[in-house]
Amino acid sequence: MSARTANENSLGTYLRDRRGRLDPAALGFGSGRRRTPGLRREEVAQRANISPTWYTWLEQGRGGAPSADVLDRIARALMLTDLEREHVFLLALGRPPEARYRRNEVTPRLQRVLDAMEPIPALIRTATWDVVAWNRAATAMLTDYGSLPPEERNVLRLIFLDPKGRAAQRDWESVARFVVGAFRIDAARAGAEAEVAPLVEELSRRSPEFRAMWRNNDVRSHGEVVKHIRHPQLGAIAFEYSVFAVDGRPDLSLVVYNPATAKDAAKIRSAMHRVSRRKRG
Repeated sequence: MSARTANENSLGTYLRDRRGRLDPAALGFGSGRRRTPGLRREEVAQRANISPTWYTWLEQGRGGAPSADVLDRIARALMLTDLEREHVFLLALGRPPEARYRRNEVTPRLQRVLDAMEPIPALIRTATWDVVAWNRAATAMLTDYGSLPPEERNVLRLIFLDPKGRAAQRDWESVARFVVGAFRIDAARAGAEAEVAPLVEELSRRSPEFRAMWRNNDVRSHGEVVKHIRHPQLGAIAFEYSVFAVDGRPDLSLVVYNPATAKDAAKIRSAMHRVSRRKRG
């Protein structure tokens, strides 16, 4: 048996299993006697708006590879999760589906991960570089995101439009170019080009520097870099800057600012104590 035939049979087996788990009555189909549980092939085809014959061939490993559009319709018809949809694409086409951007709130579990990392500043940002979760160390060392309106909690806005954000960078221009290039590739990977368009338009209008950097079309990798931040009370602090993917969420990244030295870590603890005292007061 060829690898292609094996793949097609695996796809058919998986599709049969998924349709067997659906409740026909809940989806508006008759609940009369059925030889097997779940939806019939023609009912899946009806929900996906494709030919019943074509869907039958697909389960049987006949008729060639389906298009991405057909797979998307079948995934919706079978009510697949994002992970199950990705699995179907891998079985059928040997590649994951194109990324599609979605924005949801951060789960309590992710927030607990951030909190457990203290005194290391850490945050969660979206593919449009909106900061949606952070820990106390990030508040003490980066900015008090909680005091900002949600629409202002954006890394690019803080770098290009906020004087405090600019002053915090030891080499602002280098940091700004890195931010623009990394932002561009992050948005593309997450399929968020349409979502970032209004932000790009606004920043291009309000910041000539952003407009020029964006027109350069540079892309940057996060890589392993050391960031130097000027804290208004504690002076310069060095961080090992790392970005991690959040499993199953191409729209989210975990950003970690690990203090480069024990002295830098001590400064962070000092800043956190100041924030805590200020809030208690």
